[in-house]
Amino acid sequence: MRIAVAQIVTGEDIQENLRLVETWTARAAEVGAELVVFPEATQRAFGYSLTPIAEDVSGAWGSAVHKIGQRHGVVVVVGMFTPGAPAEDENRQRVKNTLLAAGPSVFVSYDKLHLYDAFGFQESRTVEPGQRQVRFGTGGLLFGLATCYDIRFPELFRSHAVNGTHATILPASWAAGPGKVEQWKTLAIARALDSTQYVIACGQGLPAAAGVEAPEGAPTGVGHSLIVSPTGEILAAAGEEPELLVADIDAETVQHARKVLPVLVNARQDLNL
Repeated sequence: MRIAVAQIVTGEDIQENLRLVETWTARAAEVGAELVVFPEATQRAFGYSLTPIAEDVSGAWGSAVHKIGQRHGVVVVVGMFTPGAPAEDENRQRVKNTLLAAGPSVFVSYDKLHLYDAFGFQESRTVEPGQRQVRFGTGGLLFGLATCYDIRFPELFRSHAVNGTHATILPASWAAGPGKVEQWKTLAIARALDSTQYVIACGQGLPAAAGVEAPEGAPTGVGHSLIVSPTGEILAAAGEEPELLVADIDAETVQHARKVLPVLVNARQDLNL
């Protein structure tokens, strides 16, 4: 199955961001991809108000994404925001940080489980955490969903893998900072190795590299998207600018990796770790 990763840079205008989804999905379809992954916060970049644009996945923006996928015959995975419950400690409406996977025979959504309360940022102030794992099948393969900070929690990737996934899709808007790019790459490889599956990691590009002004202090992306094999090989990697990555993945590679590196079955379940 051919997959694509669309490393783009989004801004405040949700309709302009939707046009980016249309353009890059068409590019993915042209090279034969059956699935294309966009970054976290594709609907609207971080640093702008999210509550006014949050809508159900079956609302106007999500429905438009679904139609794009259907029109091009491609499953589109994209980051958006859906309405959340008010914060309990104060009168403040929150959103959910949601991934939508939509296209031919696919329409599922995942709400980010692990919120980015780290490096001085507090995502939980404005975002309600998700409560469930999500997996979906297409093209004879099973995919798990994860978002950005989820990459630091290997148990999520392992749970996907023991439930049969061949790949975990990981859209992100990775915050800049000392050593952060190195951490991103290392974590993507580690998650592929410790769950013996493909990791499809799509980040927002670096705004400055795309000539886009970004709100100061927001986690607006650093680029360096990558597709990693179940044995830790980097199959495709991007720089800082907008770029389309393409790779072919298959179930046989995953099966072989799990045969020669059976970490899923070798893991001790009796240690209560």
